[in-house]
Amino acid sequence: MKKAALHNLGCKVNAYETEAMQQMLESAGYEIVSFGEKADVYVINTCSVTNMADRKSRQMLHRAKKMNPEAVVVAAGCYVQTKEQEAVVDEAIDIIIGNNKKHELVSRLDEFFRDHGKIDAVLDINDRNQEFEELYLDKPSEHTRAFIKVQDGCNQFCSYCIIPYARGRVRSRNMASVLEEVTRLAENGYQEVVLTGIHLSSYGIETGESLLHLIQEIHKCEGIQRIRLGSLEPKVVTEEFASELSKLEKVCPHFHLSLQSGCDATLQRMNRKYSAEEYETGCNILRKYFSHPAITTDVIVGFPGETEEEFAITKAFVERIHFYEMHIFQYSKRQGTRAAVMKDQIPENDKKVRSAELIALGERMSQEFRQYYLGKEEEALFEEEAEIDGNQYYVGYTKEYVKVAKASDVPLDNQLVKGTLTKKINDEIYLME
Repeated sequence: MKKAALHNLGCKVNAYETEAMQQMLESAGYEIVSFGEKADVYVINTCSVTNMADRKSRQMLHRAKKMNPEAVVVAAGCYVQTKEQEAVVDEAIDIIIGNNKKHELVSRLDEFFRDHGKIDAVLDINDRNQEFEELYLDKPSEHTRAFIKVQDGCNQFCSYCIIPYARGRVRSRNMASVLEEVTRLAENGYQEVVLTGIHLSSYGIETGESLLHLIQEIHKCEGIQRIRLGSLEPKVVTEEFASELSKLEKVCPHFHLSLQSGCDATLQRMNRKYSAEEYETGCNILRKYFSHPAITTDVIVGFPGETEEEFAITKAFVERIHFYEMHIFQYSKRQGTRAAVMKDQIPENDKKVRSAELIALGERMSQEFRQYYLGKEEEALFEEEAEIDGNQYYVGYTKEYVKVAKASDVPLDNQLVKGTLTKKINDEIYLME
């Protein structure tokens, strides 16, 4: 029996695809081992969102070949999609599998073991005739929460982003296929599903379907108790969208709305398709229909041309919105994007200072958001047992993704339990009693 090891780099969509490829290998008779072990096949699902991601992808590919020079090294995903010619001449790589070709993993391995010649399976991802690549999961690695890829590609072309060139145009998964997977996962004991995509808000735009309708249909699936959404574009949050979602008790009031900047001038240079006012309107709509929704976001600091005044506008904006959590990124040039050649690039030290300011602000807002739940009865889906400050607890999350811990003499794995949040155990975890 051949041994295979997989390593994932990048986003939740990549993680889903890596697990799907692992399931394919298992079905084909491969024994899956950890990436640090000696294997016959190494599969690295690469990332290309930044220049650093490209470098990490190359490093992992070379590390795999060094661990076992006789092994077959498979480079899959975004890095080889955008840097195909580099991958072709890289002696550490035996098989190149681009996006929309990952379903061919086993057959490409069979071909290599038969012919022993380098394989390049990269297609023109920007061909508008590309269809959604069907991959499936029955038993994800997480025991309570299952990520489901329902959409691929992006039509936005933000000035700092390479992903439309790596993932191609928007492609939506057939709704029946999504519902079949959700049903299988529920039958296998999963109670929570997370809908993911490269640009989730675009689900169905090319087929006449909508993200809202997909969520409504998933809501009907027996066994699923929670539906969580991946990253959304602000303008998808309309009165109808929020109103209809609020009627679905399984939908978690936890919304990640990508911001990137709270300054209109910066947003325009980024080629984002909304204004700060439109973004704020989306947040207000969510708060109209949900009593205390967890709203999280991403912010890029130090984008080319971002003056101190523009940064101050963003800082004031995020404080006014009052996010649950913020992911702060220092802008880094991505070769092949318009932003990489823009004038007025920001010094690295200025980026670090701005980043530190927003991180500190984000930590304070996060504490204030969690504080709201002290003394309130909440329901958590527990995931695992963990030791915290020398004591054993079961750890889980509320619908708003507030992390809680509960002491119990009986196993709580994959159990929905109600209790009162009585105190902070640490800055991130609240005690449920």
